[in-house]
Amino acid sequence: MGVVAKRSSMTFFSNNKDHYCHRVRIVLAEKGVAVDVIQVDPKNPPVEVSDINPYNEMPTLVDRDLVLYHQMVMMEYLDERFPHPPLLPVYPVARAQSRLWISRVERDWCGYVDTLLDEEAEEGQKAEARKCLQDSIIGIAPIFEEKAFFMSEEFSLVDCCIAPILWRLTLFGIDISSNKQAKPLINYAKNLFDRPAFRESLSSYEKEIAPIFDC
Repeated sequence: MGVVAKRSSMTFFSNNKDHYCHRVRIVLAEKGVAVDVIQVDPKNPPVEVSDINPYNEMPTLVDRDLVLYHQMVMMEYLDERFPHPPLLPVYPVARAQSRLWISRVERDWCGYVDTLLDEEAEEGQKAEARKCLQDSIIGIAPIFEEKAFFMSEEFSLVDCCIAPILWRLTLFGIDISSNKQAKPLINYAKNLFDRPAFRESLSSYEKEIAPIFDC
């Protein structure tokens, strides 16, 4: 691994289309962190990234001598490094439950999202992923009837993982706006998208995405 270049501020190397990178940008915005966000073409990453990240991929976070290159490690690091507002519960049981929900988002949704965003995926694969993702999203909609955020009254890292996916539904050709069962989820999504930090987190590419439901 190469030597980390000294920087005066935290630096975040980000793919502006990637939903994993978007997660971290939401956390950075929620925390109000002064950060230099460098948008990177994943097909042509800068030499600096290849020097410090053994996987030569985005996202990559540099904080002085520290280099992080897994988005969940980054998110938890930022939550501990900048404790206000907290994005994970204080108590161990609740923290473990939040981590489990994030794991479920990744296992149940992210594979489909990655397929839908893969330019080389076949249309048949995308059609199946689209249907499975839509069915899964609609299936969990009722849980949002009682809480403002995902299983909580407080915005958390779980919401940071879900928001980029819901924002991209229009890209996937998924329209849940007229589905009555999905109404609690739509209200939840609007609540997420109205947050100033979410708006601040959007890349130039993401700002061009028009969500299916009005915000």
